[in-house]
Amino acid sequence: MNRTDRLYALVEDLRAVAPGRRTAREMAERYEVSLRTIERDISALQQSGVPIYADVGRSGGYTIDKRMSLPPLNFSPTEAVAVAVALGRMHGTPFAAAGSTALGKILAAMSDDSAGAARAFGEKVRLLEAEEQPEPPPFAELVRTAIMQQRVLAISYTDHSGTLTNRAVEPMKLLWADEGWYLVGWCRLRQEARTFRLDRIKAAELTDFDIPPRPPKLANDLPPGIVARTLAL
Repeated sequence: MNRTDRLYALVEDLRAVAPGRRTAREMAERYEVSLRTIERDISALQQSGVPIYADVGRSGGYTIDKRMSLPPLNFSPTEAVAVAVALGRMHGTPFAAAGSTALGKILAAMSDDSAGAARAFGEKVRLLEAEEQPEPPPFAELVRTAIMQQRVLAISYTDHSGTLTNRAVEPMKLLWADEGWYLVGWCRLRQEARTFRLDRIKAAELTDFDIPPRPPKLANDLPPGIVARTLAL
């Protein structure tokens, strides 16, 4: 068994026994590798975001949060390709990296036959785009983190007239428009909700300040002709 197959098998094995545990020795014997190899494999899975936890002690071992792992999926090859097409348009967005890992998890959870059919179909699909893609906004990932963690962002921002200002922003929402991605947040400098185009953020830092409760609303300076639609999941 190669390492990729073993990593996948480890996750499925831990998910099958959750909320029970497997010891490193049990897994080493099961996959005929050393304890050190299992420890390296578990560390690699944890670093990639798999929710595996270690319990110390005589009855300890490794366990996985079963709610955070994917059971076998019944995606059809066409559905998987449809997801891949959507994710293929995410270059330069705050979700590009997350989209890439999500697609990998979907394919890994599908049966070998379905995943193979999806890959074969994908070879027959082409996405036309400019040869030179624009660079993604440098602070897109940080903005996404600030919204999820509800923490104040300190930014340096250049507005449409080229004026550079330093702002403390309480992030509220992300907006997408033809011009690019926007952050909607409460600007402590202007004392109102404002929109900030991500590619105009010249510097950003995540502060330790939490966001106080405010009535949810969009800024009143949305781009002309733009209607905000909530992403439905």
